Amino acid sequence: MSVVWVDASAGASGDMLLGALLSAGVPLPVIAAAVDAVAPEPVDLGVEQVRRGALAATRCHVEIADSVHHRTWTDVRALLTGAALDEAVRDLALRVFERLAEAEGAVHGISPEEVHFHEVGALDAIADVVGVCAGFVHLGGTEVVVSPVAVGSGSVRAAHGTLSVPPPAVARLLTGVPSFAGPPGHPAMEMCTPTGAALLTTLATSWGAQPPMTTTAIGVGAGGKDPEGWSNTLRVLVGEAATPWREKASTPETELVIEANIDDLEPRLIPGAIEALLAAGAHDAWVTPILMKKGRPAYTLHALTGPDAADAVRRVFFRETSTIGVREHEVVKHALPREMLTVSVGGHPIAVKAARLAGEVVNLQPEWDDVARAAAALDRPAIDVLAEAKALATPLVEPDS
Repeated sequence: MSVVWVDASAGASGDMLLGALLSAGVPLPVIAAAVDAVAPEPVDLGVEQVRRGALAATRCHVEIADSVHHRTWTDVRALLTGAALDEAVRDLALRVFERLAEAEGAVHGISPEEVHFHEVGALDAIADVVGVCAGFVHLGGTEVVVSPVAVGSGSVRAAHGTLSVPPPAVARLLTGVPSFAGPPGHPAMEMCTPTGAALLTTLATSWGAQPPMTTTAIGVGAGGKDPEGWSNTLRVLVGEAATPWREKASTPETELVIEANIDDLEPRLIPGAIEALLAAGAHDAWVTPILMKKGRPAYTLHALTGPDAADAVRRVFFRETSTIGVREHEVVKHALPREMLTVSVGGHPIAVKAARLAGEVVNLQPEWDDVARAAAALDRPAIDVLAEAKALATPLVEPDS
């Protein structure tokens, strides 16, 4: 199984990722061809070897005469849909920009279709996204693991004025994934751009430290700034999963089941309690109907959680339900390794999760939110979109050798 680990502990941007991919061995023509397919005018990819702090790195920047800096999500989608791109590259790029549009829309209180991109709508930023997507498709990483992302500190000038770091769109994009201001001594500047955040959260199949792997290539990409005493770089490690990791049929984890019997709660409050448990960090939450003493119908509310979130989960039980006590016990959970694919149904990207047992794909499921969104946009039954997405993903899943 091929693995790519992205070290974003010093930040991330589109040009940093481009430089790292080129440094790791992705041929420049692969990226240039994808960029040329999108750009309606000649584009120059400037590539040079530079130093950032004490480290040698590859700097790649897109040079293009583009005076149009305001495009809607509809404009960008049309540009990508009409380009002569590899389908896998197109689908990834569409997913990146859809994620950006949803984040910007949430920040400004408008629908994604109404979003006017500013910095990320410029053609050079679109080329960054397409180039990075082409590079990762070329690498063919089954697993893309991303480190916690450094976002920086201080403030940054943007189209909407001076914003605190991380800017609202970056904070929204990185919701639910590990991020931090930066290592000790980091400069007071924006270290993760909206483009970088959207790319990482779209590409990542998991988050954390470098996984067990046999590294075959290392790429170091440079950011545009060269602050004194700081290496403004992003690293990409490419390789194969280490044998013991690959051969595991599943990964055992010790978790807690916290639960309570409830017979005096307004039933309409139960869905909200489940959502609150998940928001508090529970990995799963569910309800079982039961019959209690004196023949009273009731429910057992369950939550599966890791030890780190246990206190927050207990707090939800006591704040959001009528219970005055909970019980809990340890369980061992076995989870199959999984990977994420992207397919396109009617021009709408749909993520598909594939789970493996000893290398064999035993479960292939499209992400329901993507299916529902595509079905609504296409005015098609969700069951048809689900079946088409699964059929498109099936031939893309390669046996794990």
